[in-house]
Amino acid sequence: MKSRPRRASLSYLCLIVLAACSKSAPPPPPPQVAVVKAQMQSVPLERQFVGRLSPYYSANVTARVSGVLLRRNYTEGSQVRAGQLLFEIDPVFYRAQLNNDLALLAEDQATYVNDHITALRNRKLLPVGSVSQQTVDNSDAAERSAAAKVKADDAIVESARVSLNYTRVTAPIGGIAGQQQVTAGAVVGNSTSDTGGSGTLLTTVQQIDPMYVNFTLSSADLATLQDSQSAGSIDLSQQNHTTVHIALPNRASYGTAGTLDFSDVTVNATTGSINLRALVANSQRRLLPGMYVTLSVNFGQQNNVFLIPQQAVQRDTVGAYVMVVGADGKAARKDVEATNSLGNNWVVTRGLADGDQVIVTGVQMVREGAPAKTVAWQPPAAASGASGVAAASMAPAAPAASSSSPAAAPVSAASPASAGTAQ
Repeated sequence: MKSRPRRASLSYLCLIVLAACSKSAPPPPPPQVAVVKAQMQSVPLERQFVGRLSPYYSANVTARVSGVLLRRNYTEGSQVRAGQLLFEIDPVFYRAQLNNDLALLAEDQATYVNDHITALRNRKLLPVGSVSQQTVDNSDAAERSAAAKVKADDAIVESARVSLNYTRVTAPIGGIAGQQQVTAGAVVGNSTSDTGGSGTLLTTVQQIDPMYVNFTLSSADLATLQDSQSAGSIDLSQQNHTTVHIALPNRASYGTAGTLDFSDVTVNATTGSINLRALVANSQRRLLPGMYVTLSVNFGQQNNVFLIPQQAVQRDTVGAYVMVVGADGKAARKDVEATNSLGNNWVVTRGLADGDQVIVTGVQMVREGAPAKTVAWQPPAAASGASGVAAASMAPAAPAASSSSPAAAPVSAASPASAGTAQ
């Protein structure tokens, strides 16, 4: 009799447990994601390149006559002006040659004077029959030959004087004179008739303010830019309004912007690219010839695009895509086209609509078609600034404690750190 009530109680307990288990657990709340609202806008059309610096002017200083190099008259690496004396070559031979040519000129000038006087006298005697016509003709011919010889001697003297002047090697342009290539005592030039075509290189003078930056643009990219301009999606600037910003090899920004100076009209058959050149001021001489730099070239304006933070754009085998939260509060995938960047953002040219809520953080927590809770995304700088403001707003509460209280010390010590974060 006692076992029945016990069985009944056990059965009743089992029914209670089964009823509790039959109730389903409540669904988890939707994940919270930070979104940014896509807004169509116009942005600068910037492209990144690697360029190499070259001087504005560069001239090789060569020995244009042969001889022994006597001395160097400039400080290596210093600024020199056009026409300044740089080197001296032994002038003894060329001075002697000039003196010899001057003596020959004087001799021929004396001969011409004698022939001229004789011709004048014969022309006066011809009417009275004292000389024959043949004699007059011969004296006139001798005078003309002597005059021609004097002109030839003048040219020889001028050539000797030029060669003598070449022994004083001067700077062809103003700029920075480089390291000397030969020292005093060396024999330079290759012959006494050397005109500089194959003369000995003595040094190089370069003008490095301003500087040229040489880089290349592929012909395919140029065609794409031109097609985009025809379609109205971009507006290209004029060449002299195309700005260039330089980053130095240590990635530091060079403060002075340059402008596009030259665009070639021929495509390199080997590389399939077009040569471009920019001109940039270099008053502080931070830019040096031969240096490789990174260029950011602003070709104009890109229209009807979206700037999306880089962490929002994902890529898979299909291509680039973003996750958006639709009007129904559910996550959805949108394939986009984002091939260029601007700062910390991707420039999205296709795939988004104005007003789309693009998920920036929390992409890994959402699933396509599943609901998501959205909050406005804050850039890192804005977020750190907000935390700094919040810390500063809480800082005045610390003085409520006594100034001698140990509990006040950690708060005051934390305040400068918070201020630094805000900055």
